[in-house]
Amino acid sequence: MQALEICFWVAAGLLVYTHIGYPLVLLALDRLLPHRRPAPPFAELPRVSLIVAAFDEAEVIEARVANALALDYPRELLELIVASDGSADATAELARAAGADLVLELPRGGKIAAQNAAAEGASGDLLAFSDANAMWAPDALRVLAGEFADHEVGYACGQARFIDQGGSNQEGAYWRYELAIRGLESRLAGVTAGNGAIYAVRREAYLPLGPASSHDLSFPFMLTKRGWRAVYAPGAIAEEKMVATNEGEFARKRRMMRGVIDEVVGDGMLAPRGYRPLYAFEVASHRVLRYASPFLHLVALGANIALVGESPLYVATLAIQVAVLLAAALAGAVPLRPLRLARYYVLVTASIVAGLWDRIRLGTPGAWEKAEGTR
Repeated sequence: MQALEICFWVAAGLLVYTHIGYPLVLLALDRLLPHRRPAPPFAELPRVSLIVAAFDEAEVIEARVANALALDYPRELLELIVASDGSADATAELARAAGADLVLELPRGGKIAAQNAAAEGASGDLLAFSDANAMWAPDALRVLAGEFADHEVGYACGQARFIDQGGSNQEGAYWRYELAIRGLESRLAGVTAGNGAIYAVRREAYLPLGPASSHDLSFPFMLTKRGWRAVYAPGAIAEEKMVATNEGEFARKRRMMRGVIDEVVGDGMLAPRGYRPLYAFEVASHRVLRYASPFLHLVALGANIALVGESPLYVATLAIQVAVLLAAALAGAVPLRPLRLARYYVLVTASIVAGLWDRIRLGTPGAWEKAEGTR
């Protein structure tokens, strides 16, 4: 029984640590360790190429172009590029008519291929990226670009805010928790992930990625390995609609998770060479343990069932695990917030396994979905 007890407590301890302990450790480190000094602002603003990759986005592309052109940033320093990834609708024509500086009509190759093509033809000192359905605050680009006054910064992501469409999805609550962690990581060693709604990379730091990768996950750790710093700019705000239901969020994250194995292994997240010690700690605590969560849950549940006759303590721990699963199952019939949160957690955790299974069955992802409900 000793081996089973070790398995249970290690698995349960790692789950508690990655979701609760890690943020508390970051808070403590944030108080104890010195912070980097802010760099003086640019004497002259850099030229920025704002790239919007789009697939069949005729419904939103005109609004996205208008929003970009209305940003509080000198027009002569802003190049707006729309990369249409084999769109079958009028995305390209509408983007061109709305005033985009460059519209690329590309064969269907996936989001990364479209972004790579746009980056290759861009003229900006900074390359900024956005989803087609994300609307930026007027000062968002100034704030985002301002991070690059620090010559160590190679990547910066802004704050994505989600418009609640009144459904059951609890992504908003999770995202606020995630952004709090991101802010702490940024002040310490750097962020371990970004978001697709609003981010930028220094032109000389840009890396053409493969079709299974994503800028959101791969750029922060890959650029950190190359000596750059990846930061979070909470004042650079973008808004986009949130998927209405927890089930829709599961499907969205399942698509995202299909490519994670390629990024974690293929792009070198697990290879520590090039990481500063504190950044390696962040990656292990925030990324590796999160992606291992469904397997840790299975170990904890299986070992707990085997140990339930050994002590009342194991009856209690099993009751907690079963209660979470029952709450998730009841959330559809009883729409109480605690039950919905439990359902969100269970579905999002399960999406990691589902995405891995899709990767095994279907191979490397390439094509992508519309920007609605993606990040």
